[in-house]
Amino acid sequence: MTEKEMLKISVEEFSRLQDYMLECDKDSGAYKKMKRRYIELKVILTSSGINITELDIIKE
Repeated sequence: MTEKEMLKISVEEFSRLQDYMLECDKDSGAYKKMKRRYIELKVILTSSGINITELDIIKE
């Protein structure tokens, strides 16, 4: 898998994950697990030079 493909997958996962997070109660265990992945993806995308300002609708 190329770096470009990996970044594409990460952007798609980041977007999809946020959709799921918006549907969950913030106090639920599922939300807390999703938030951990959300933070991981933010780090991956940011360190790869992707500006996530437009993609980040959760903003946590």
